[in-house]
Amino acid sequence: MSTIPDGLTIVHEDTTFVVVDKPSGLLSVPGKGEANQDCVVSRFREMYPDSIVQPSVHRLDQDTSGLLVMARTEEAHRNLSIQFMDRLVGKRYVALLEGLVEQNAGIIELAFRLDPDNRPYQVYDPEKGKLGTTRWRKLGVENGHTRVEFMPMTGRTHQLRLHAAHEKGLGVPIVGDRLYGTGTAPGQLKLHASVLRFRHPENRTPLEFSSSPPF
Repeated sequence: MSTIPDGLTIVHEDTTFVVVDKPSGLLSVPGKGEANQDCVVSRFREMYPDSIVQPSVHRLDQDTSGLLVMARTEEAHRNLSIQFMDRLVGKRYVALLEGLVEQNAGIIELAFRLDPDNRPYQVYDPEKGKLGTTRWRKLGVENGHTRVEFMPMTGRTHQLRLHAAHEKGLGVPIVGDRLYGTGTAPGQLKLHASVLRFRHPENRTPLEFSSSPPF
């Protein structure tokens, strides 16, 4: 594992793809405006100028830290994207919640959608929303906070953040969540993509990458 000067950690690299460890507060892809061009993609392109123009296979929210896979070739991008779309990728997240959760484990199923009047906020909507499913288990209690592991079965926008905060989910927001909790600034969210499992885009070998949460 190596860390380049701008702080992006390289977990794995080969000729077809790279797995990076994204810090909280850094965008996955460029945003709107000149001030939002610094992101994983722009830093990746500086490191691998021979890679494809659009290497991002999937995204993490700006404030979510952890593992991201970036494709270096069109063939790898196509193969990895299909694995994500077909839900063949294993993903695990670790989060620290603002309060206590009594249950030890469970499955959360909530339908939600974008609130067009309050972007990018997502709202619970059992009729028009898209169903999101998350398995979870409690890892422990620390100073009044609950550490949990999330295993999302779907990949909806803000799924884990909403499943934690909503009263029909765990009812306890993630520490530092600016939208669904009490966070006030970028980089405070205690949500980390800790495990990624998928098959190598060329030889189909099963791969697993892990990263310890920084909190």
